[in-house]
Amino acid sequence: MTGVPASAAGGSARAKGAATSPAPGAPAPAPADASGAVPEMGTDVTGATPDEQGTLRPARGGKIAAAAVNQASVWNVANLLTMLRLLLVPGFVALMLADGGYDPAWRAFAWAAFAVAMITDLFDGHLARTYNLVTDFGKIADPIADKAIMGAALICLSALGDLPWWVTGVILGRELGITLLRFLVIRYGVIPASRGGKLKTLTQGVAVGMYVLALTGWLATLRWWVMAAAVVLTVVTGLDYVRQAVVLRRQGIAERRAASEETRA
Repeated sequence: MTGVPASAAGGSARAKGAATSPAPGAPAPAPADASGAVPEMGTDVTGATPDEQGTLRPARGGKIAAAAVNQASVWNVANLLTMLRLLLVPGFVALMLADGGYDPAWRAFAWAAFAVAMITDLFDGHLARTYNLVTDFGKIADPIADKAIMGAALICLSALGDLPWWVTGVILGRELGITLLRFLVIRYGVIPASRGGKLKTLTQGVAVGMYVLALTGWLATLRWWVMAAAVVLTVVTGLDYVRQAVVLRRQGIAERRAASEETRA
């Protein structure tokens, strides 16, 4: 980026400071700033200045400011909720197994920790998408936090004899299997979360929460039916995700073949 030549069209030199008319097609002179000074030609008003070769370089504070923004973006409210959920996992396990794992008071505290984790799970993803707070850390940590709190609760319940191990195996096997399946087909596209999957997550949370509490009587019977519904939704939605993955892979392969044929043609 170079300045306007001080010489006129005829090539005659003019004295410094004399008023000149811009040549046809030449850029308009830079406007004066608030102090009345006119920026030098070759200086970008956004803060970028040219080096000796004329290449624009960002202002000295530009990189520092950009780095600060990128660094601060990791510590947004969505990621903080995710980290809180991760920190709740060991606390939940300690409360769940305190005093042998059968004390109603400790189980109530464990339920409170589990409930907080489930509530933050509902909000962190929504906040990240709504306010553009999606980060690489959140993409990795959020599913890990989801699986960690649910897996910890299921394993504790089965270890205490409150929940059959096959139920824990079905739910955790499905969750880990679908997560692996998503990674396998990610080259062809992303499998979106379905309404059935969201309903499954909600039903699982309610069922596990009811089992964490030391319920008796008809509430104990009710929680069995809620867990049965959660298991059914777990299996059905898992099969649906497998179907979507197969379709997505076939479409991806077909598109790649078509693009390859067009390139050869």
